Amino acid sequence: MPSLMVKLYSVIFKYQQKHLLQGLIETPESNKSNPFGITSRPHESIAASNPSFTDGVATKDIRANPYSSLSLRIFLPDTAVTSSLASSYQIPNYGGYSPVEGRSHRKLPVMLQFHGGGFVSGSNESVGNDAFCRRIAKLCDVIVVAVGYRLAPETKYPGAFEDGFKVLNWLAKQSNLAVCGRLGAQNHIFDSFGASMVEPWLAAHGDTSRCVLLGVSSGANIADYVARKAVEAGKRLDPVKVVAQILMFPFFIGRTPTHSEIKLASTYFYDKTMCKLAWKLFLPKEEFNLDHPAANPLVAGRQPPLKCMPPTITVVAEHDLMRDRAIAYSEELRKVNVDAPLLDYKDAVHEFATLDVLLQTPQAQACAEDVSIWVKKYISLRGHEFSY
Repeated sequence: MPSLMVKLYSVIFKYQQKHLLQGLIETPESNKSNPFGITSRPHESIAASNPSFTDGVATKDIRANPYSSLSLRIFLPDTAVTSSLASSYQIPNYGGYSPVEGRSHRKLPVMLQFHGGGFVSGSNESVGNDAFCRRIAKLCDVIVVAVGYRLAPETKYPGAFEDGFKVLNWLAKQSNLAVCGRLGAQNHIFDSFGASMVEPWLAAHGDTSRCVLLGVSSGANIADYVARKAVEAGKRLDPVKVVAQILMFPFFIGRTPTHSEIKLASTYFYDKTMCKLAWKLFLPKEEFNLDHPAANPLVAGRQPPLKCMPPTITVVAEHDLMRDRAIAYSEELRKVNVDAPLLDYKDAVHEFATLDVLLQTPQAQACAEDVSIWVKKYISLRGHEFSY
């Protein structure tokens, strides 16, 4: 059974989340729509970014789209700046890390991370998500790009899903702009505001041919969508290659309840009622259906075929009502010869490895380490580690 601390925090979490969900449900439709969107709620505890290396990771926030609230937080581990290249960066006036042009830099895989929150809450800049992404960046030795997608109900489906794929296309654009920069054109590429469009950390250190998707809870649904769109796009995304995805406690549901959805209907953190409310807020009224392709990964007609999906590791918890559908999806992937291992944690709850109050537990640390061991099979170095 979960510990007493977990049970107490679950009570508090469910009270706050149910209050939020009910408040959003009762808000008049005319007050919900917001084309620009929002990426966090007022109650969210936000961690400030720090472009200097603190605890082994530097972070910065950027806007990926001037026409929406879509935002990104980049996590760069200090392993990107090796001791042999310690002189190849400069500290500008704002005090953060800045790669020096024209020198060789260590290239790291890029991981897109999508936070949880039932599509209606959470943030890529929250204290919990910031700490989790720092841990993953260090353990996996990757650049983590945490996506601040637009939340529901201000932005309904498919807004958050489309935001995820927009960021993948943005990565491809950044890679191509970096090539232009190495050809001497970087200083002549500007956006409509007159600012350089090249993101220097990614240009210097990002290897998008080794791209991984990581989704937590509802973010896992987004990651799975982005993976499918990447398969469909094929070479149009070059040089971006999605080599693996990590689905942690996917927010899957369906019209016909599974054994875990019946047995654990009133379980810790997210119960069945809360899940249905979240989906009601996320899906447009005319599309509300628990067998919607965004909700149920095993409905007929989903494209592309499962055999085309990238290697996928799935993390589930014993006391998570959504576990059975995630397990079934993992099994279907294995049936078509996709490398799709399952990590099933005993006495664990939904988001046990990512919630701020549980991050320091041995189980949360072990989960992150287990995931890093698997994903390194697909992001191991191919070709030259350093480039100009």
